[in-house]
Parts: sequence; C-alpha cells; structure tokens
Amino acid sequence: MMRVDKSWPAQADATHLGKRIPRLDGPDKVAGRAKYTFDINRPNMVWGKFALAWVGHAKIKSIDLSAAKAVKGCVYAELEMNPGDTVQFPGQPVAIVCGDTEEAAREAAKAVKVEWELLPHNHQARELEAVAGTFRKDGRERKDGDPDQAFKDADAVIEGNYGCEMITHCCLESHGVVVELDGEDKATVWISTQNVSGIAEQAAGASDVPVENIHVICQHLGGGFGSKFEFDCGPQAFKAAKQLKRPVKLMLERDQELMFAGSRPSAFARVKVGVKKDGTITAWESLSWGTDGPGGRQRLSLPYVFKFPNSRSNNSSIVSHTSPARAWRAPNHPQQCLVTMSALEDAAAKIGMDPLEMFRLNIKSTGNLAPVYEEELAIAADLIGWKSKWKPRGSGNGVVRSGLGLSLHTWGGGGHGSNNEVTIRSDGTVETRCGTQDLGVGTRTVIGIVVADALALPLDAVKVFIGENRYPASGASGGSTTVGGISSAARTGVVAALNKLMEKVAPELGAQPDDLEAKNGRIQVKADPSKSMAWADACKLIGPTPIVANGATDAKLMNSGVGGVQMAEVEVDIETGVVAMKNMVAVQDCGTIVDLMTTESQVYGACIMGITSALYEEVVMDPVTGTCLNPDLEFYRLAGISDIGEIKVHMMMTEQHWKRGVIGIGEPPAVSPMAAISNAVANALGVRVPVLPMVPREVLRALGKGGAS
Repeated sequence: MMRVDKSWPAQADATHLGKRIPRLDGPDKVAGRAKYTFDINRPNMVWGKFALAWVGHAKIKSIDLSAAKAVKGCVYAELEMNPGDTVQFPGQPVAIVCGDTEEAAREAAKAVKVEWELLPHNHQARELEAVAGTFRKDGRERKDGDPDQAFKDADAVIEGNYGCEMITHCCLESHGVVVELDGEDKATVWISTQNVSGIAEQAAGASDVPVENIHVICQHLGGGFGSKFEFDCGPQAFKAAKQLKRPVKLMLERDQELMFAGSRPSAFARVKVGVKKDGTITAWESLSWGTDGPGGRQRLSLPYVFKFPNSRSNNSSIVSHTSPARAWRAPNHPQQCLVTMSALEDAAAKIGMDPLEMFRLNIKSTGNLAPVYEEELAIAADLIGWKSKWKPRGSGNGVVRSGLGLSLHTWGGGGHGSNNEVTIRSDGTVETRCGTQDLGVGTRTVIGIVVADALALPLDAVKVFIGENRYPASGASGGSTTVGGISSAARTGVVAALNKLMEKVAPELGAQPDDLEAKNGRIQVKADPSKSMAWADACKLIGPTPIVANGATDAKLMNSGVGGVQMAEVEVDIETGVVAMKNMVAVQDCGTIVDLMTTESQVYGACIMGITSALYEEVVMDPVTGTCLNPDLEFYRLAGISDIGEIKVHMMMTEQHWKRGVIGIGEPPAVSPMAAISNAVANALGVRVPVLPMVPREVLRALGKGGAS
C-alpha cells in the first residue's frame, strides 16, 4: 500500500517545486570544472578528422590517400567513400584520418586528393517554378468544406508569399566522440548526445563489442537542439580505435558542424485568406513547399493552430544538395507558425482591423486551448503595452519606424519512458540516479528538486547522478519529453523510498506509517507534529543495508498540450534596412513547474534563438559549385547580447495550470518568435518582408517593391 501519495503536492504545499532555484551544475560550469566530451583526453590518444567534399553534388572520379598518409604524425587513413560514389551535399565525409596530434590529423585531412565529376545540383527552394522537375516531389491536395464558396462569401481576400530559409543547429559543442577499447569486448564511449541510454545499442551495432560492455558517458553537452540522437562519428572512431589499439577522439570542426551535422528545413508558401469585415476568417488556401536536403521529405501542415472549416492545402517537397534535416526545436512548427500568423495578420491589415482583436475573434477555432490563448493574449498585451503602442500598419513616419506583431503556438510535450533509483543511507545521505542527460536545461536540478521536495530536505542534501548508461535507463531528450519523464520517475522512486523509511520510523513514534509525513527536515505524525524525529535520527534506524527504491514514469504525473502567446516590438531603419529588436513578451503554460528559474531560462533561450533565426541566421550557398560559403561563426551570424532587446517571460502558474501535471517547455516557446517579429516588421513598414531572415537586403527589397514613404 502506498503510504505517501505519489501525486504532486498542491502548489501551496510544495517546498521546492515551482520556486526559482539555481542550477546544481552552475558553479561547475562557471568555474570551468564541468567536463564536456570536447574536454576528454585519454592517455596515448589519437585525434581523428574527416576529409570533406566541398562540392554540392558530384561523383568521385578518383580519391588518393597517399599524400595524407605521408603527413608526419598521421597514423591512420581510411576511405568513407570510393571512386564511383556520389556526394549529395557539401561537407559530406569522404575519408577519415588520425594523427598523433590534432594538427597532424588536420594536415592529413587537407592532403586527401579527390577528383570530381560535377553533377546537376539544386540548393534553393524559394522559387518553386525555378526548381527543376527532377528535384520536385509534388504532394496531394487536402480539402475541408467548400473553400471556393467561402472565398466568394468573404468581404476581402488577401494573397501573400511567406517563408524562411534553411538554418543550422549551430551547437556550440560540435558533434563528436571519444572511444577507448578495453581489450576486444569492452569499450568506454564519451559522446555529446541527447540519448545516453540509447547510444550503447547503436554502438554495438556499429562494432563487435557487446551492448552490455559499452559504457556511455555524457556529463555535460554543449547543445543539441534535436541534432544529437545518433551515434555520429562513433562507427569511424570505433573502427580506428580497434585497428590502432589506442583511444580515438573524433570531434567535428566548426565548418563541418555547420555543413553536415543537421539543419532546420526551409519552408515557403503561397497563401490566400478570405475574411469578413468583422474579422471572421471564412476561407484558407495554401500551396507550400520546402526542403530537408537530399531526402526531400519536408511536410508542412497548414494552417497552423487555427482550424478553419473551409480550407484547401497542398504541400510539395524539394530535393536539395544541402545539409540533411534533423529535428530542430519543435520540428516544422516555427515554419508553419510563420506562414499562418503572417497571413492572418495580413488579413487583419486588409480590413483595417487590430490583429489582436481579430485573433481574439477567431480564437475559438483553435479548439481546446482557446481559453488558454484568451488568457495569455490579455496578459501579453498588457506586458508589451499593446493598447497604447499599436497603430495601423504603415502609419508611422520618419527614418526609423516602430511596429508590433503577435503570434500564438502549441506543442505536445508529455513525457518519455524513464527510470530512477533513490538510495537513503543510515548517515542520512540521499542519492538518486537516472540514465538521462542534461542538454543544459537543468536536468540534474529538476531531479534534485523533485527528490528534495518529497523528503522535505534542502536541495544540497540530495546527490544527483546522471549522464551514464550504467544508471537506470531513461529516454532520449526529444519532443520536450525529458522533464515529464524524469520528474515522474523521480517522484515515484523517492515516494517508494520514503514509504520504506516510514515503516522503520513508525514504531519509534508510536504511530502507523500512514500517519507520518516528511516536513521541515523531520519525520512527524501528521495529527501531532510534537511527535517527530530529525531526519538524521530517522535514517539511523535504517541500519547497515541502505533503502533502495526504484521509480518509473507515471502518466498521471505528466500531461501534454500547451499554448503560448508572444508579442514583439521592433524598430526598422528604412534607409539601411536594419531591424532592431526592442521588446519581446512570451506568455507560456507548461502545467506543474518544477523549477521556475530554469523554466523561464528555457523560454528566454527560445526567444533568443527565434530572434536569431528571424533576423540573422543565413546559409550562403555558391550557385556554381553548390558549396557552402559561410561555414563559420564569423559570417554565419548569430544574435549577440546587443541584438535581442528586452525579453519578458510570464509563466502561467495558477492552480488550474499547476494541477495538469508536468509538461515539457523546451520547444513551444521557440515556435512563435519568427512570426511575431515578421508581423512587427510588417506593421512598422506597411509592407511584408516575405522571406526570413530579414537581413537588410531583404528589407530594402520589400520596401522597393511595396513602397514606404
């Protein structure tokens, strides 16, 4: 029988849950003590490097490793591709070399000689008709209601083009591994991964080492954003380590990271919207397309969030010789949101209506989340000062013009399968173990908070161990499912451990285990707190055999489906085309909040990523060779501290939201920034900048076509 209820406590009864608590690993990161895969250097280790293709689409006529092998310090050189093989995108590995030093490995990689036969390539998707038929995969029409009649019934119809180019994940710690073999059948793998518990199986499939003999370690990783689920670089490192009988470190260089470690697909659409004079949307029609690289499988679902009864949509995919797509923080949602919210704001401008009022009028078509959006729209409008600042599109004057824009979004969340182990020792020590990973979002802290809250102990009384596959298995960090999974597993585990302790303490307090509770560092009788025992004294009753209890994900402790609203304020210089962020407001719900500080941090980070992709991030491709011209952090620009303006975050924390259970927050706030910023720029200029990023040349081009006095 469960003595202590495993459900989350009421918000008012929580001691740590929902509070602003600094990250447990913060001091280690600030002091430089935190060790990433990039920091691992083993005795007698060699460095591995890839030789890359620098063309977009070509057949290998010949490839020669002799010059590479002649480089002083080169100890290994193997082909990844052979004569006759076809390269599909720039940055694709054609060979791997290893050197006694990193410098030797770099020189050997540069010395690999390849002769190419260039093939027709495609690197753009912006203009659908400009894409050759061999690179297009046309989709099927989806239709609801009678859009043709609905357009006839509309008082106004707008047509617009919208889209965003491909961007890269740009992880600050590049993909890579360190592989060290112990004999023929044991290995330790340090890897920058979002999938600690799942990597060993992938590694076993890429080697002849049994899965149970592969020890995977990832104490910290410098970003993944959806790109680090696979055993990247691992098979090559394993092969080299086996042949050399030395540890191998294979980390991608920055240009390699930007060119072939993954990308967020581009997306473009032509949209037609029918609207009544009162702001009611009557019809939607869209033709959309985009690319996910050589695979050409990009799928867009439009409209986003809103479900209009009369709609027609069609989606095509484009094959391009660019970096293959990988999940990027809410896959496809930012692109779909940009297209939909831009078209709806254009419809509002067409009839001269405040978009905030039009969104409110049509909010019921968003379904179950409508009440959440209504509440969030009011809060966001108040935080940004919408009522006093908003003005009709293009009504500003002067060289620098300001504008407001809004957007709303959704995401699932939920939680993945996870396990947790909690140990309580007779000296009062509490330990908890979980084979999860911390992408930098505060996973350690989340687990520690859940355990400490249940035991009514200070957070520093709990030792949290993660980042190794020797600990109880946990799921990969994707889909914003990590916190839901690990928190529920930690809660069930710690409650089971606490109940075992209650059974030992109850006789000493002359009570039944059901009568006890943990509070303020003590175990006490609920009805008579004078009958109590300090935590340290209670743990002495455990004896020489520690209490060990296991927990697992419990669906009752987590939930799925959130809504968020974001608003942006910008200033645009119509002479230079430079867009400056002034303010961004993000209002978001995510159910039971474990750590308010790290939750808010996730939203801040998502807004910054959205600002960056809306205004700065741009992959530049050579139309002749198909190679990438800016695979570095000098010319592939990211937002700096002076570029992001002021960001205000408001988390929905009423009891109504709290009682839903834990819902992941990593992805949803990354969805709306592009749309909100694009709408703000349109409001400022009186003309839509159709394609993101809104770099100065795109802004000036839009002004030239649409005009602004």
